[in-house]
Amino acid sequence: MKKKVLSVLLASAMTAAVLAGCGQDKETEKAGETPAKTEALTEEAKTEAAETEKKTEAAETEKKTEAAETGEETEAGTEEETKSDKKIADKVIAESETKAETGAKADFKVDKLTVGFDQDFPPMGFIGDDGEYTGFDLELAAEVADRLGAEVVYQPIAWDMKDAELSSGNIDCIWNGFTMTDREDEYTWSEPYMKNDQVFVVRADSGIASEADLAGKVVDVQTDSSAQRALAGMSKLTESFGSLNPVADYNTAFMELEAGAVDAVAMDSVVANYQIEKRGADFNVLDESIAAEEYAIGFKKGNEELRDAVQEKLDEMAADGTLAEISKKWFGEDMTILGK
Repeated sequence: MKKKVLSVLLASAMTAAVLAGCGQDKETEKAGETPAKTEALTEEAKTEAAETEKKTEAAETEKKTEAAETGEETEAGTEEETKSDKKIADKVIAESETKAETGAKADFKVDKLTVGFDQDFPPMGFIGDDGEYTGFDLELAAEVADRLGAEVVYQPIAWDMKDAELSSGNIDCIWNGFTMTDREDEYTWSEPYMKNDQVFVVRADSGIASEADLAGKVVDVQTDSSAQRALAGMSKLTESFGSLNPVADYNTAFMELEAGAVDAVAMDSVVANYQIEKRGADFNVLDESIAAEEYAIGFKKGNEELRDAVQEKLDEMAADGTLAEISKKWFGEDMTILGK
């Protein structure tokens, strides 16, 4: 279309020039002027036509440029609007999910918390002088249950039957100096709240000062305990023992150690130190550690709702100092690690 317009303009200009030339010729002939002036006028007409074409092309180019820029601005604006819409949509979805999660937590209520524990494992859980169940872990559980508005139920269990008790629903959790180390995939765990070591306890007059001195000696360990698990991976050491005897509980092991029926007991350092202090027994804890570990609360695999509810209250207790206060009551110092 542009070429046709330009052609028409050029033809018109040339026609005008020719007509003008003819008129000039007649007038020239009349006036006696030379044809040179006529040729100059013709060239001027051509130049004007060419300039007109250039101006037209420039105008067309400017229009296209403006259209392109307008298109880019429109596309950019559309893209920004799309991004903005996506952000709004994502925010709405996130808020909906948060509200749903908050609602689910609010709807989850704990009426009763049944705690499985070894009743012969002081100071974590045991029978006190008054005949009532007591201990550091049981006191923590009672405080958590109170904050949940739930009843706490202490359920003593045989330690080697703890998994069956948990699977059957007879208990809601195992909370009794329970080592999560090397059991991470077997339960749904709370966050660890205390560190511990597995150690050897011996009589002070035994002459045993290191693990090397246990060669040929009789050693007790609780059945299915963390100490037993740790020793299972130390075949070179255990093969040097005279024998390694599994026992039902540490109360039995300590009585045998006092009586001289065994030479050492492999057990938790937290419990060992407490027992030595309370019994006033002349025992030593060897400096060498069998294994380092962490205590946590074990729930049935997949029971995350109850775990989360208990964890929330434990976190509160760590933040407001209650956890440290209970630890100082039982150990004389804050031995907890939650929130630190």
